[in-house]
Amino acid sequence: MSAHNSKVLPEGKYVDLSNGMQIHYHDLQNEKGGGQGHPVLFLQGSGGGASGWSNFHLNAPAFVEAGYRALLIDLPGYGYSSKPTDAIYTLDYFVEYVNEFLDKIGVSKLVLLGNSLGGAIAIGLALKYPQKVSQLILMSPGGLEDKPAYFAMPAMAIMKEVFMSGATSRDTLAQFIKKALVFDAASVSETMIDQRWEIFQLQNDQVIKTMDVPNLTDRLGEINVPTLVFWGIDDKLMPETGVMKLAKGLKDYEMVVTSQCGHWFMIEHTELFNRSCIAFLNSKLQAGK
Repeated sequence: MSAHNSKVLPEGKYVDLSNGMQIHYHDLQNEKGGGQGHPVLFLQGSGGGASGWSNFHLNAPAFVEAGYRALLIDLPGYGYSSKPTDAIYTLDYFVEYVNEFLDKIGVSKLVLLGNSLGGAIAIGLALKYPQKVSQLILMSPGGLEDKPAYFAMPAMAIMKEVFMSGATSRDTLAQFIKKALVFDAASVSETMIDQRWEIFQLQNDQVIKTMDVPNLTDRLGEINVPTLVFWGIDDKLMPETGVMKLAKGLKDYEMVVTSQCGHWFMIEHTELFNRSCIAFLNSKLQAGK
């Protein structure tokens, strides 16, 4: 694939998968002199203009400095990855392509870190390919409710209100992000909006129209790896019942629940998030767990 000549969103590497799928990713293992260690796969959330880099550019460098290998991928339908218009974007569809990606780049054991849709994919991968997962880190993951519960959340009303005109602009996208995804609009930088808007131009709506993530609550007890959970108590996208579903369903977890925080924990509370993740992984990996 030729370079996109992006002004604000950096371009990394590509890997060719089955059925013509091409996945774009960043492999931050050599920058800043670190990152040769245990791999961490960052799995982005969904939404207009989403990509691995825009979700996690404030986090991955801290993991690399702590000695971890940070892999940021654009999920199918997002970022610079392929966006087939005839695909049905089920959870299994995402899980199988992410698994194939890991096989192609030769990663057999890793940490899965995901927010929102990415959190649901991380749970799905841990259930289907448990041998590959050493630890899980989940931020307000999807896959814990039936669809009506999500559609009843305030973020959905904000989405309808902001995008009602039918003509999406950088301004309407910025409004949605600031009103629906964060507690404090000041935490969203202009660069972040530029990155999302740039990718928004490349997206088609097939991934949003056909996305189907089942309710995985009843299967949480099957997950056997140590898990770190983050939840912003002011999340307008994910029903707060998800906190207790994770608390009662998972067998081995630590949880960070924070005030004055919306759906984007890793962006609103970057230092707390990075510090907590690295301490968790250091303790578990050193203990051989």
